[in-house]
Amino acid sequence: MPSISSATGEETPQRQGVPSPTERTLPPMTRDRPFAWLLLITGVVGWLASGTLVLEKLEVLKDPSHVTVCDVNPWISCGQVMQTWQSSVFGFPNMFIGIVAFAVIITTAMGLLAGARFARWYWLGLQAGVTLGFAFVVWLWSQALYAIHILCPFCMVVWAMMIPLFVWVTVRNVAHGVIPLPAGAARIIGDAGWVATALLYVAVIATIFFAFIQVFVGTSGY
Repeated sequence: MPSISSATGEETPQRQGVPSPTERTLPPMTRDRPFAWLLLITGVVGWLASGTLVLEKLEVLKDPSHVTVCDVNPWISCGQVMQTWQSSVFGFPNMFIGIVAFAVIITTAMGLLAGARFARWYWLGLQAGVTLGFAFVVWLWSQALYAIHILCPFCMVVWAMMIPLFVWVTVRNVAHGVIPLPAGAARIIGDAGWVATALLYVAVIATIFFAFIQVFVGTSGY
């Protein structure tokens, strides 16, 4: 199958579904097919969560009294979060960014599964996009916990998808030499993908627990 680009030199042509000798030396999750499946799963789940938020936002715009599907109580409510300025940082609802961004992730995954090869500039662009997206999600997470004091379930689904997406795009690019690092550092990062992902999940859960501890221990008065 013709490649999209041969400029990178990081990978060589191979039969579809059969790892090349170079790929066999890489961490399993950074090889094309496993990595593509991770992109596809996180991309689809994130896109569906963003799409649901878009539909709910449109309903809220039509009817400000609309009760969203995730309005559970004063502490868990997409509708209340949508009323805050943080939900439209750039002048339009944040969820529209998710619709476009996760569509790019899905397209990249499908290209890899079809046997496509992308140039180094593409992977650097994807790294920049995922890193900026992760930083934005971290900021939104901090705002939800410490400024708004309300959790949006579908937003949390997006957070959950961004964690492995950011970690594994970074690990993949280090392992393939897109981000040049000394061999020792690259090996350590390549082996730490799931550990980093798990630690980030634990950190998110812990911060949610302590930010809403009055709810969990039943002293909120609700």
